[in-house]
Amino acid sequence: MSAAAAKTDKSADPLLAPLLAGDRRALAQAITLIESTRADHRERADALLAAALPHAAKSVRLGITGVPGVGKSTFIERFGLALLERGRSLAVLAIDPSSKRGGGSILGDKTRMEELSRQPAAFIRPSPAGATLGGVARRTREAMLLAEAAGFDTVIVETVGVGQSETAVSDMVDMFIVLLLPAGGDDLQGIKRGVIELADLIVVNKADGDLLATARRAASDYQHALRMLRSPTAGWTPEVATCSALTGEGVVEVWQTIERFRQAVGEKGIAHRRAEQARAWMWSEVGETLLAELRKHPEVRKLVPGLEREVEAGRTTPAAAARHMLKAFHGR
Repeated sequence: MSAAAAKTDKSADPLLAPLLAGDRRALAQAITLIESTRADHRERADALLAAALPHAAKSVRLGITGVPGVGKSTFIERFGLALLERGRSLAVLAIDPSSKRGGGSILGDKTRMEELSRQPAAFIRPSPAGATLGGVARRTREAMLLAEAAGFDTVIVETVGVGQSETAVSDMVDMFIVLLLPAGGDDLQGIKRGVIELADLIVVNKADGDLLATARRAASDYQHALRMLRSPTAGWTPEVATCSALTGEGVVEVWQTIERFRQAVGEKGIAHRRAEQARAWMWSEVGETLLAELRKHPEVRKLVPGLEREVEAGRTTPAAAARHMLKAFHGR
C-alpha cells in the first residue's frame, strides 16, 4: 500500500500514512504503540505492522555493542553525521538499562547524541531494555521494521553493553559490530568470547593522542584472536579497525568496511540471514507470549507463592515446581 493509498483507506491506522511519508513524530508514536503492554494496543500494533511490513526490509541493519566507557554514543553520533553527509538517512534504536523502580530508561542516549538528533534525516529512539536479555528490548525488531517503513535506509541497534547475554542483537541485524577500548594481551580475557565470536567487525575506538600506539597494538592482538575463531557470516572474514570518535579519524573507513561486507555476503546471503532471523524471531515471540500467558493464568497464579516457598526451602526442585505449574496451565 502506498502512502497515497493509505490516506484513502478508511480502515488503515491513522499513523500509517504519516509513517510511510517519513514523519518522525508518527514513527515515535508507532514505536510507543508497539511497546505498550495493553491488549487493545497490541491488536492495533499488529495491524499497523502488517500494513507497514511491505515497505520495510530495505535498510542496512547494523548492531553495535561495546564495553562500558568505550564511547558507543559518541561513535554512533560521529558515524551517523558522516552517513548523512553521504546522503543517507539513519535511525538509531538505543537500548538503555531499565530503572528497577519505574521501568524506564536510565541513560537516555538521545541526550548524548544531541547534534545527530537535530538532523532531519536522523531519528533516535531510546527504549528501556526491561526484563529482556541480550541487550535489546523485546520490541526492538518491530521498531526496526517501522523505521524502515518510514524510509530510513540505515538502522543501528545500540545495545546496553557487553555482558554474558549481550548477543541477541546479532540475531536481528545484517552486520554485528563490537567497539572495544585500546587494550590487548591479558585484557582480551576480560572480553566475553561469545560476543567476539559473533563479531563481523571489531572497532578499537579512542585511537588518538597517547592511546594511538596502544590502539594499534590492540587491533593487532584482536586480529590475531579472530584468526582462531570461526567466522559468524559465510563469505566474510571478520576484520579489525581503529578509529577515533573524538577526532573522526577512521570513522568513514568503518562505513567503507560495511559496504565491502555487504558486497562480499551479497543480496542472497543477507536475504538468507534475515529469513533465518525471522524464523528465530517467531519462536522467540512464541516463548515470551506463552510465558506471559502462563503468569496470568488464574490457577497458576494461585500456585506460584506456595511453589516459590517450596523451592526456596529446598522441599521441591525447580523442575518439579515448573511441571506443577504447567499441569495447572493445561487444566490437568
